[in-house]
Amino acid sequence: MSNQIWYHVDVNAAFLSWTAAREVHIKGSGVDLRRMAAVIGGSEKDRHGIVLAKSDRAKAFGIKTGESLVEARNKCPGLIIVPPDYELYVSCSRGLIRLLETYCPYVHQYSIDEAFCCMSGTETLFGSPVVFARQLKDEIRETLGFTVNIGVSDQKLLAKMASGFEKPDKVHTLFREEIQKKLWPLPVNRLFWVGRAAAGKLRNLGIRTIGQLANADLELLKVHLKKHGEYIWHYANGRDPSPFLRQLPENKGYGNSMTVPFDVRDAHRARQVILSLTETVCARLRADHMKASCVSISITDREFGRSSAQKTLYSETDATLEIYHQACSVFESLWDGSPIRQLGVHTGRVVSHAPYQYNLLGTDCNEKFTKLDAAADAIRKNTGRTPDAGVIFKESPSSYGRRN
Repeated sequence: MSNQIWYHVDVNAAFLSWTAAREVHIKGSGVDLRRMAAVIGGSEKDRHGIVLAKSDRAKAFGIKTGESLVEARNKCPGLIIVPPDYELYVSCSRGLIRLLETYCPYVHQYSIDEAFCCMSGTETLFGSPVVFARQLKDEIRETLGFTVNIGVSDQKLLAKMASGFEKPDKVHTLFREEIQKKLWPLPVNRLFWVGRAAAGKLRNLGIRTIGQLANADLELLKVHLKKHGEYIWHYANGRDPSPFLRQLPENKGYGNSMTVPFDVRDAHRARQVILSLTETVCARLRADHMKASCVSISITDREFGRSSAQKTLYSETDATLEIYHQACSVFESLWDGSPIRQLGVHTGRVVSHAPYQYNLLGTDCNEKFTKLDAAADAIRKNTGRTPDAGVIFKESPSSYGRRN
């Protein structure tokens, strides 16, 4: 075992868990969505959108993240569909990160519902890293009202793989000496960055398990999967030469990215993902009383090709629909039609609330968009919840400090 100790903390069915925890612990509902055939993913009234999160009972019907609500309803006619609440998700995510920062010297938030924690050198404070991971997992459940999986390893990649083992509410280890026993027997599609298309190509090569991939001929993989094949061959062997799990330089802006569990092949589906990301980004801007005047889009395709572009806005704004429309414009000029595995929406040139510069030469919808956002924020505030609400679900005697 190396001197490095990493945790990967992953919220179980995050959007659904956070919604369920609010209903149970704040509103006192006797109905827990986590125990029902339920998904997060659009309006019950108009039946649009995609599945963003699913319960275990919904999963039992064959419902998958990323499929349309129409497909999900066909599999389970009595499916409960709850629309997303991105400000709730931002608030819950912040609560989780604050709790982790109470114990962890270094926290790298990888996405809204997962984070890496470097625990190296904390053994003298907390004892066994595995035993403490179980204590931390239990505190998250008791304090915040939702469950997480924690993967424990001597490197980030293996910690992330470990957190994806049996769920929910579990701690798993995957140290380098455990790779052959725990990782190699798994189906190849369980490996980080191996999606349906890559798994299909590997199956055509006779590669069905991660162990078979680890022992495959690298040059053959590069012929069929190019750079992607090289990366996943290293992943299967417990090495991570890629940039995808690294901490990005500190950004003077707000952004969010999503690795989608399916290949995005059409603009309509891509815009749905962009809207989800923009909702989260703008909720953070408004919660921090900031506005942005630059929007950028980043795309990683199925072959690990990466591209990005940005656009300067006419004026600083925190309006969800305005930033969404501009993000879509950037996306349409950037995307070459290649299947997408990861999308990111980022904002820059942020300032604290500034007056909006109206465009007198064209139709300006900022005021309308701002009113819509203000109405949504007011509804949430009247329910007793704000985007910056420290402890989200249950009171903790000692967990949270002030946000910097």
